[in-house]
Amino acid sequence: MAISDDAVEVRAQGWRTLAALHGRIDEALEKALQSGFGLSVVEYTVLDTLDRQDGWHMRMQQLARAAALSHSATTRLVTRLENRELLRRYLCDDDRRGIYSTLTEQGKELLERARPVHDATLKTTLDVAAETPELAPLVEALHTLPRLT
Repeated sequence: MAISDDAVEVRAQGWRTLAALHGRIDEALEKALQSGFGLSVVEYTVLDTLDRQDGWHMRMQQLARAAALSHSATTRLVTRLENRELLRRYLCDDDRRGIYSTLTEQGKELLERARPVHDATLKTTLDVAAETPELAPLVEALHTLPRLT
């Protein structure tokens, strides 16, 4: 059963709209985090993901999924953050092949300073995007998503 051209175009247009919104958000966050804290969006994402573990550690492959990065890109990123003393890696006691990552105190402090700027930039960017008719439905959909705990 073939998909009609209209259905394909609707999906393609939806994807382009989503990509446009993502691009706006990513650009605004990158500028704010880089200028204020020397962090890229993905570095912030890794620090934030580790912080939300509430005392638990994360394996590298879990961190790669959370940051939407390949394993090798995650390893390079974690090495950069470790060199900046924002996180540390250590071997799993139960499985010596497993490597965990956790925030350092310096990483937690930087994240706590960056988080309000990140959140305010995200809010402002979404508020501005909501004024664009093509983006408004996506922004509204983001506001109605259930909160993950």
